Amino acid sequence: MNQTAPEPNFSVALIDTLSQSRKELLSVINKSLNAAATFADVLPDLEGYMLKFLEGQRLTVYQNARDGQEIIAKYKTGQELLEIRLPLTATSIAGYVAVSGNPIRIDDVYDAEALRRIHKTLNFNAQFDQRSGFRSRSMMVVPIKNNAPLLGVLQVINKVGGDRFSEEDMKLALYLAGLLAKKFHQEFEATDSPYDFLVKRELITLEKIDAFQKRAKKEGVTMTYLLVQEQKIPQELIAASLASYHQVPFMRYDPNITPPKNLLKKLNMSYLRRQLWVPLAGDPNEELLILIDDPSDFARQMEIQRALPAKKYIFRVGFPEDILQYLGGGSVSSFLHGLAGKMEDEDVEDSERLEEGVEAGEINENESTVIQLVHRLIIDAYRAGASDIHVEPGKGKSPSAVRLRIDGICKQALEIPSTHIRAVLSRIKIMSRMDIAERRKPQDGKILVKVKGQPLELRVATIPTVMGESAVMRVLASGSGVSFDKLNLSERNYKELDRLMLTPQGILLVVGPTGSGKTTTLHSVIGRINTPERKIWTAEDPVEITQPGLQQVQIDHKIGFNFAAALRSFLRADPDVILIGEMRDAETAHSGIEASLTGHLVFSTLHTNSAPETIIRLLDLGLDPLNFADALLGILAQRLVRTLCEACKQGYKPQEEEWERLQRLYGEQYWDELGRKREETVLFGPGGCGKCNKTGFKGRTGIHELLVNSKRLTKAIAHKGTAEELRAIGMEEGMRTLLQDGVVKVLKGQIDLSQLFRVAVE
Repeated sequence: MNQTAPEPNFSVALIDTLSQSRKELLSVINKSLNAAATFADVLPDLEGYMLKFLEGQRLTVYQNARDGQEIIAKYKTGQELLEIRLPLTATSIAGYVAVSGNPIRIDDVYDAEALRRIHKTLNFNAQFDQRSGFRSRSMMVVPIKNNAPLLGVLQVINKVGGDRFSEEDMKLALYLAGLLAKKFHQEFEATDSPYDFLVKRELITLEKIDAFQKRAKKEGVTMTYLLVQEQKIPQELIAASLASYHQVPFMRYDPNITPPKNLLKKLNMSYLRRQLWVPLAGDPNEELLILIDDPSDFARQMEIQRALPAKKYIFRVGFPEDILQYLGGGSVSSFLHGLAGKMEDEDVEDSERLEEGVEAGEINENESTVIQLVHRLIIDAYRAGASDIHVEPGKGKSPSAVRLRIDGICKQALEIPSTHIRAVLSRIKIMSRMDIAERRKPQDGKILVKVKGQPLELRVATIPTVMGESAVMRVLASGSGVSFDKLNLSERNYKELDRLMLTPQGILLVVGPTGSGKTTTLHSVIGRINTPERKIWTAEDPVEITQPGLQQVQIDHKIGFNFAAALRSFLRADPDVILIGEMRDAETAHSGIEASLTGHLVFSTLHTNSAPETIIRLLDLGLDPLNFADALLGILAQRLVRTLCEACKQGYKPQEEEWERLQRLYGEQYWDELGRKREETVLFGPGGCGKCNKTGFKGRTGIHELLVNSKRLTKAIAHKGTAEELRAIGMEEGMRTLLQDGVVKVLKGQIDLSQLFRVAVE
């Protein structure tokens, strides 16, 4: 009878039941294995002993090829050493045992129907029998493995003195496979656990590994995340540890590799993200390259072969984060993808098509899966350094997309089934204290959650679209801000801004589009002058950065407490310095100018493109040109640009064409002030490493344009000069544009031109 035998629990009792002759054979086998340098050295002498011990006619021992592709058996014919190579697929008997990890006992290898009952693709290759005249009948095949990773396969053919192998024979084969596993484990220099390599190098203790594994399961994060972020172990060493344990090569994320579309279209992306594997290359008719986080998971190997049949498979081990990166979901955890997958498995109707109210089939927004998903999404976005979370409805029954904006770039992170998107949005609206019944109008709200005991605030906006409601959550930068010295200002801008902030009265503006770092810069400036001698009031919407010593006020439009009202209140509260979050209207602008003319230092922001254009914008609001010209200290325009990864950026000598372009961008009349020569300059471009997720970029820095008021500029403002006239005066007096400041940072190797042109116009 054909069957899959469970692996027994070997004990001394099993050995005690053996005959004396078998005990002696076992002793010889054990001693020979321990004495030999490699298994190949001792196999010719041991083969006869092993056959007698197992009472078989023929025996083949396969070893894992350690390339993640196949298993190999070596044998001698005369003086010639030959090899049998089998792919890791379920088409051969030994290959099936290798990928499934299951020992099997077969009564008749020519019984095709019996083989198909074990696995639908399983068959016996009779070529050897046909060439040699040998007739294979019964067979027992067992995996050689130490814990989980496959090290080889032991195959025994034809029971001596009987038609088939027994259950007792299978136990002996498994026992012998255990002895071989110890030898292979030593020979392959394998480790006992995925992180044993790190423990042996005293980078972490077993107790810490155990604690991390419990936390990873509880918090839904990966071991890689904890080992890198908290234990500060380099990813390269973690990769080496996993490769040593699984005995297959490790593969990092490579942005130049794109999973073939013809393979992905056969698979569900959410399924792949939950299962953590991805096909990276190959042809099903030949071989497929599979990246998986645990190549020792035999059940998943079998599932891969069911979902994506191929002639041969090449397995590589990789980080879960890298696999998700290939699948377009690397910004969030596999735990979050698992929650989304759990939603897919729930049998429900499309709630968007139901009438208002709770009906059969509609998902309740208080359902635990939905609650977990929204909370986890916020946590993962925060950990990924995202500034915004976009929840976007899909068309019809298409899944809804979740995108994260990281370092200014939107990235696909997650898909939510169409059946659950309304429940997810309702949960977001409940947390934001919005009206969940109102789906026709835009709404605004705020969410306050705690991440590791620290408060995290999100500003939420929902907007109705033709596909359904869309939500955007802005992750507010809570904390103490950035020091003034780390703003990456040019020498001139640093000195001038440092001088302006010490002026007792006047108005200083920081301008730029949404997300350009205006609030961070303002708080850096405020932090520099925040001393006990100064009374500082701030009105913000919302309060993102807190500092001791400041009196910070949150604007609340619902009760009529806007920026203008806050400013009027501040003037009665003995201020030295006032920060107004934004000059949104004429009333606030007028009040700010009046405050700056009556002995107060005023800071504020505006959404404009450049410093000279800001003056025109404020005059268009109806400000008196003379008063504004007298009050203005300076205007700092800025943008945030992605910076090159310091760990992997690649230097090169600029070509003549690129050098001339840099000169043109900076302005040939100003170029000599930089003192740069092409032959002495090294520029840098993106590389790609583990620290930057193979993108070549990590973090952002500012480019700035500081227009400082002067007698000439005051006169031009009073006469309502054009933006071009104001810019010309500023340039003559030392101002350099955003583009020019960006070129300087390109020459310093901090950014490259491609990123500069994303935020500045030539």
